[in-house]
Amino acid sequence: MRYRLLGRTGLRVSELFLGAMTYRQVTPEARRVFDLYEESGGNVVDTASMYGDSENVVGELLEGRRDRFVLATKYTPTRDRTDLNAAGNHRKNLVLSLEQSLRRLRTDYLDLLWVHVWDRHTPVEETMRALDDVVRSGKVLYVGISDAPAWVVSRANTLAEWRGWTPFAGLQVPYSLLQRDVERELLPMARALGVSVAAWGVLARGVLSGRYAEPGAAASRVSPESIGERDRAAVRAVLDVAAELGVTASQVALAWALRRGVHPILGTSGAEQLKDNLGASAVARALPEEAIHRLESAVTFELGFPGDFVGEVDRSPDIYGDALPYLDGR
Repeated sequence: MRYRLLGRTGLRVSELFLGAMTYRQVTPEARRVFDLYEESGGNVVDTASMYGDSENVVGELLEGRRDRFVLATKYTPTRDRTDLNAAGNHRKNLVLSLEQSLRRLRTDYLDLLWVHVWDRHTPVEETMRALDDVVRSGKVLYVGISDAPAWVVSRANTLAEWRGWTPFAGLQVPYSLLQRDVERELLPMARALGVSVAAWGVLARGVLSGRYAEPGAAASRVSPESIGERDRAAVRAVLDVAAELGVTASQVALAWALRRGVHPILGTSGAEQLKDNLGASAVARALPEEAIHRLESAVTFELGFPGDFVGEVDRSPDIYGDALPYLDGR
């Protein structure tokens, strides 16, 4: 396992995060998963207030070793469907959700608190100031945001910079070979602002693991009949690269995401699956550029405006002059 710095902070986080969304009770298998992840060098556990009993399970599984982990959870979704103020990114819900999560997780602080989703009904100024307050209180060390437009994150971090508040150090997005939308605005923004990116859905609900590629494959999270030709083309490319390297399809799909600079969140159901996924770290360092090109060329993806247009203009002597080829730019 290798490590990166979280955003523009000094916090060391493992390149692979462990997602705890599916854990509903403490079982011997769940303990094996957490033990294996720790033994591999993994140190980030990601959960959320809305993931059922996940926070309770994580709190129990980390008991006695909590400080060795970067513990992350999320707030925004409702705590009480009958109360409008029990949801959203405003100060009241933040404070009450945070206290609830701390109790469930059996800890007096969070390493990382994510805003779970953009709340268009709450001014971003209120959210950022409230987040800064819980950081100053010592109950939260770092903050991040999930599932939000690039302009919202940019505005939030600019406000934080101007006013001396705590900025977002992390961004959480869906990202895979089959869903690359975030390359248009969100990933360039994150690179420009120095924000770390965590990715969920990297295996596209198991499609990129190749589990549905065989004739007669049983339905699980996805019905094999629902997988279209575009997705099947990507799966074939992943399987071809995996066969050439002597690794699994899941490792190739995760390794591709690692090479794109993001932190895949591993949503594993058991220790054997986690062991396979952890192997993506080594595969990422051995993945040839030619293989990456083949993977990305297997399915159609257009950056669209303004990305394509600006990229074309950037190479144009009509805009920047005839000496453009001599410029060593960014």
